[in-house]
Formats: sequence, C-alpha cells, structure tokens
Amino acid sequence: MDLLIPEVGLVVFQTIAFLILLFLLSKFAWKPVLAAIKEREHSIDEALNKAELAKQEMARLTSQNEALMQQARNERDEILKEAKILKDNIVNEAKSQAQVEGAKLIEKAKTEIENQKKAALAELKGQVSNLSLEIAERVLRNQLADKAKQEELVGDLLKEVKLN
Repeated sequence: MDLLIPEVGLVVFQTIAFLILLFLLSKFAWKPVLAAIKEREHSIDEALNKAELAKQEMARLTSQNEALMQQARNERDEILKEAKILKDNIVNEAKSQAQVEGAKLIEKAKTEIENQKKAALAELKGQVSNLSLEIAERVLRNQLADKAKQEELVGDLLKEVKLN
C-alpha cells in the first residue's frame, strides 16, 4: 500500500516547485505571451479593417467602372447616331447633286438637240432656197427667152406690187 500513497514531502516539493514555476511564468512569460497575443489580435483586426476598406474601394471602383462603361456606351451610341445622320445627309446631298447634274445634262442635251435641229433646218432651208433659186432661174430663163413672155411677166409683177 505504500506505493499508492505518495509521500508528503514529494507533494510539498512539487507544489512549491509548481508555485515557483507559476510565479516565474506569470512574471516573465505570461506578459510577453499576452502582449504577443494582443499584438497579433490587433494586427488581425487591422488586416480585417484594411480588407474591408479594400473591399469598399473595389466596390467603388467597380461602380465607377460601370459608370464609365455606361458613359462610353452612350458616347458610342451618340457617335453612331451622328455618323448615321451624316451618312444620310451625304447620301441625300449626293442624290440631290446627281439630280441637279442630271437635269443640267438633260437641259444641255435638249439645247444641243434644239441647236442641231435649228442648224439642220437652216441648212435645209438653205438647200431648199438654193433649189428654188435654181428652179426659178431655169424657169425664168425659159420664160425670158421669149420677148413677149418677158413683157407679160413684168406686167403681172407690176399688178401684184401694191404701192403704199
């Protein structure tokens, strides 16, 4: 039974040793350990705060990025709208100019046709008058070959001429 009961001296010695160890640990080890734990806790809180600030900054940047993207889309739409209007204006102007040029060409062609028609008519009149003169000359030569016919012609012409 001796083995089961610890000796009183050993228990007292172990208790004193434990108390000394506890005093030494509380004096020299607990304060630095607690300070290290506190510092670690502080650095973790600081890191969490920085992470929260970074998260808020990311949200702000994302929002700002979305706003910029929307602004860029609006500007793109406005530029496309202006380009379409400009294209339509250029096409309409080109059509209008083509119509004006076409009208000018048609008018020029009509004028040219009219001038050529007048020239052809003048040439035709000239040929008809030349033919008429040749015919009249031949007829007159035949008629004027005889003296009596000459006098009769002069008389007829005098009758036709009216004096003012």
